[in-house]
Amino acid sequence: MRSLSEVKQGNNCTVKWMLCLPEIVEFMHKYHIEQGSHLQVLQNTHGSMVIGTDNARIALSREITDRIKV
Repeated sequence: MRSLSEVKQGNNCTVKWMLCLPEIVEFMHKYHIEQGSHLQVLQNTHGSMVIGTDNARIALSREITDRIKV
């Protein structure tokens, strides 16, 4: 298991767990991102990441992606 921030651009992964603030978890649930969700890393730069699901494209900070395990 590793942090989402470690996944390279273009790779797919499955969310194992999220240890984020309740507001962040609620935001992610709005886009149907939870344990077991499949994500694609569209962009991974030094300070942020863009992920994609079937429903949306979302930009996340490194601080948040470090707390999501895949």
